[in-house]
Amino acid sequence: MQTVKDLEGKRIATEAVGLTKSFLAKHGVTAKVEFSWGATEVKPPRLADAIVEVTETGSSIRANNLRIVDEVIQSTSRLIANKDAIQDDWVKAKLENIALMLNSCLAAEGKVGMMMNVKRDDLEKVLEVLPALQNPTVSSLSDPHWVAINTILEESYVRTTIPKLKAAGALGIVEYGINKIID
Repeated sequence: MQTVKDLEGKRIATEAVGLTKSFLAKHGVTAKVEFSWGATEVKPPRLADAIVEVTETGSSIRANNLRIVDEVIQSTSRLIANKDAIQDDWVKAKLENIALMLNSCLAAEGKVGMMMNVKRDDLEKVLEVLPALQNPTVSSLSDPHWVAINTILEESYVRTTIPKLKAAGALGIVEYGINKIID
């Protein structure tokens, strides 16, 4: 299948039945749209000819040797409150707390934490190659000749930054995922 038009008369598995039917109708395509409960990406080719899947990155689609023909919709999260409800201080505080936590998750998207050990003599060289969200934390270790560095950086920098850090003298480099960043 090359285009949406190639879905004519095919079986399509999806959790988003109404959305899929509307999308196909907009493109003048008639197909059999079937509800699929989970693991939709494993259904082609035996149980479905195509799928419509809610995906963030498309990695499970590629992992199952499928390819994306078209994008049905892009969505973003929204926190919506009743105007009257936020007049109540308790409700308003709860909504602000929820918004804080949701925004902290969005702020962490695409970022990772990194920690490493560095000889004090190599500290300046390491800091020169280390992109950081703000300023990295540098902590003394039990050995006075060594420090620990902890920082947050864009995940896209990791593969080029780690070799530079190692070359500058960093050891015990650990990358870890983060869930929230609260400023």
